[in-house]
Amino acid sequence: MSTLPRRRIGTSDLDVSLLSLGSWHTYDRMDFADAVAMVRAAVSAGVNLFDVAVYGMPGKPPVFTDVIWGAIMRAAGIPRDEYLVSAKLWLEGFGDEGFRPQLENAFLRGGFDVADLVVLGDLRRDDIALEDLVDDLAGLARDGLIRAWGVNNWSAGNIRRLREIAAERGVDGPQIAQLKYSIGRRSIPDGEPFGRLFAEGFTMQASDVLEGGILAGRTGQTREIGRDPGGVREAIKQTAPGVVEVAEKLGTSAARLAVAFTLTHPANVTTLFGASRLEQVEDNLAAVDLVERVGAEELRALVEPFWVDRDAVDPEGP
Repeated sequence: MSTLPRRRIGTSDLDVSLLSLGSWHTYDRMDFADAVAMVRAAVSAGVNLFDVAVYGMPGKPPVFTDVIWGAIMRAAGIPRDEYLVSAKLWLEGFGDEGFRPQLENAFLRGGFDVADLVVLGDLRRDDIALEDLVDDLAGLARDGLIRAWGVNNWSAGNIRRLREIAAERGVDGPQIAQLKYSIGRRSIPDGEPFGRLFAEGFTMQASDVLEGGILAGRTGQTREIGRDPGGVREAIKQTAPGVVEVAEKLGTSAARLAVAFTLTHPANVTTLFGASRLEQVEDNLAAVDLVERVGAEELRALVEPFWVDRDAVDPEGP
C-alpha cells in the first residue's frame, strides 16, 4: 500500500508521489542488484514518478544511466501502469523534426513508449519561437506519445507566455516547472513572479534539493553537480555545518531536513532526489513525517538563516 501522499500536476490527469526519484549520476554508480532492491523499496513506499533523462551530449563521453534504469525496472518486475516516467527534452536538439527524434531516442534507451511527462531543458537559445514549441508538444500529445509537459528553470515570464500561446491555440500548456529549490536557494520559487503563476494553478517540482550532497553535510563532493545561479555554492558550503546542527537538534539528518523543507512549499507537488543507496531513499522518505512532526512554519523558520541566494538571484528566473 502506498504511504506517500500524491498531488496533481497542474490541470493534467497525473497524480504524482510527493517524492520522485531521479537518474542523474546515480544508477551508473551502483551495483545493479542494489539498484533493483532500492527501486523496489521506493515503489513499495509509494514513489510513482521517475525522472529519466538522456544526458549524453555530442562530443562528450557516452552515458548510460537511463539505459540502466530501463533494465532496473524490467528486473524489478514493476508493471508499467504502476509508475510514471518524466523525460527531458533539450532545446539544443530542437530542429525541423521538432522533439520527436529526441523522444523516440529516449524511448529506445529507456525501454518505454509513452512519456507521462516531458520537461523542456533550460532555454539557452534565442532562435526558437515559443509558438513552435507549443505546437510541437501539442502534436506529440495528440499522437499519444506524451501526457503532460513542463519546463526546467525557465523564467516566470516565458512560462506565462507559453501558457498564453497554448490558451490561444486551445491546447494544453506547461503544467509544471522543475526549479532549483533548497534551504539555500529560495529566491525564485518563493518570489512574487512565480507566486502569481502558482496562484493560477501552475505547479512545481523541487530539484537540486541537496545541492549535490552539500546540504547533507558532504561538502567535499567531486562528482559533477548542477549549475550555480548567482554564484552562491561556496556560501551554501559555509552554511552546511549550521544545517547539520539544526538537524541534530531535531533528532534527524541534514538530508532529511533539506528534503522536508522543500515539502513545505504549497505549489511543490513532488520533490526530485537522486539516491545511490537504499538508506538514502529511506532517509528522504522520512522527510514527510518530519514535516508533520515539526510543522511547516517552524521548519521554514529554523532554516531561514541559511537562505543564501536572497539578493543574488532575480526572482523572475533565468
